[in-house]
Amino acid sequence: MKVALGGTFDPIHDGHRALFDRAFELGDVTVGLTSDELAPTTRQEGRPVRSYDDRLADLDAELSDFATEYDRDYTIRKLREPTGIATEEQFDVLVVSPETETGGKRINEIREKHGRDPLSIEVVDHVTAEDDKPISSTRIVRGEIDEHGNLTPDRDGRQPAE
Repeated sequence: MKVALGGTFDPIHDGHRALFDRAFELGDVTVGLTSDELAPTTRQEGRPVRSYDDRLADLDAELSDFATEYDRDYTIRKLREPTGIATEEQFDVLVVSPETETGGKRINEIREKHGRDPLSIEVVDHVTAEDDKPISSTRIVRGEIDEHGNLTPDRDGRQPAE
């Protein structure tokens, strides 16, 4: 199967790893990584986002491990619009988190308008931190938790670029 997923992945955390794990279980994976222009528009609140090139390097290293473990291929493509690559014909499955499931349904609407079959949507539950709240990049950037969901009360968050 041809599997798609997308995001900003800044920083990568165990919730993302759960998405990657499910995607590689299903087939060969194409990950859309938000461009520098798109990344800030996909955030529910303003926060610093590292450059595309920095995020790409980290994502490539992370996906390489999953590809080796599952003996699968992967590709990373730049996302310039929110519906990204998943509207393209070649994909069978879209892996999403609970908060991006609605976007997946929108992608299927677009696919159907173009005469394409809808994607199977695989929703991967949140991975929770030790405080039972979902792990998120925003919480990590704020300094609340680390990438594994451990509370980090003495850590300062990422400062906005000036």
